[in-house]
Amino acid sequence: MIPPRRQLLRLLAGAAALPALTRIAGAQAYPSRPVHIVVGLPPGLTPDIGARLIAQSLSQRLGQQFIVDNKPGGASNLATELVVRAAPDGYTLLLTVAGNAIEAPLYTNLNFDFLRDIVAVASIGRTPFVMVVPPSLPAHTVAEFIAYAKANPGKINFGSPGSGSANHVFVELFRMMTGVNLVHVPYRSSMLPDLLAGRIQLLFAAIPGVLADIRAGKLRALAVTTTTRVTALPDVPAMREFVPGYEASGWLGIGAPKATPDAIIKTLNQDVGATLADPTVKTRLTGLGIEPISMRPEAFGKFIAGDVDKWAKVVKFAGIKPE
Repeated sequence: MIPPRRQLLRLLAGAAALPALTRIAGAQAYPSRPVHIVVGLPPGLTPDIGARLIAQSLSQRLGQQFIVDNKPGGASNLATELVVRAAPDGYTLLLTVAGNAIEAPLYTNLNFDFLRDIVAVASIGRTPFVMVVPPSLPAHTVAEFIAYAKANPGKINFGSPGSGSANHVFVELFRMMTGVNLVHVPYRSSMLPDLLAGRIQLLFAAIPGVLADIRAGKLRALAVTTTTRVTALPDVPAMREFVPGYEASGWLGIGAPKATPDAIIKTLNQDVGATLADPTVKTRLTGLGIEPISMRPEAFGKFIAGDVDKWAKVVKFAGIKPE
């Protein structure tokens, strides 16, 4: 029997609404399957370990596996592009780091725009760096270092893992703000042996990598690069105590493809925030040299945009080109 016209219209309307209801239910049920966090760095580095701590906690909180996928290469741009091209459904996320903000103005021929194509989800924390010199260098403060560098232009070498790395651009910002003439020496392997031997005279390094040598007196810490002093080195001044306005930190957070539903972003932001408030997680992150910082998506997005703008000016000043 053919149903009456009114009943047929109701059936058609109900059928049309099913896809929308399914999408809503899918968003409400998020996550209903494993979530992948793509990391553009090799396993074992500080950001990777931080990502794994967050992934472990999110797995417990949300009842689904959060899996860290390491996709190093192309100065982390391979990982970013993989996430940019993923479905915006919350199941492929990106560990965003300070390097993304540096690379955005440095690599101008990419198939994506970091600010346009990745949406900020949640911040995780910042990684303070420290300005270190060998004891043989006759400078015990930043002011003495600046005076010595100006008296010896082009005679102080500083190391980094390569052009455009955080270690590189943090020094270039210092150079831009103080007017000192320093020589960049990029390394493919560890710079520490040459620094300890005095063959290079300066390094801006993440604190965990040089903390033991500072405490042993093998390196002299002149300043931390954050706006305030840090717990790991309470007696070391902040750079802006000598160079007003200076600030440079590594940072990490979570990003997602643009058009990811707001409900999913809100869920992730809340649970990352709750994770950062957990005393055990906070202690473990701090032990890695990561100072936990929680931000709402909008605030984190503004922070990233500001960082991109800052490093674009430094890249232009220093004439940095991608390797």
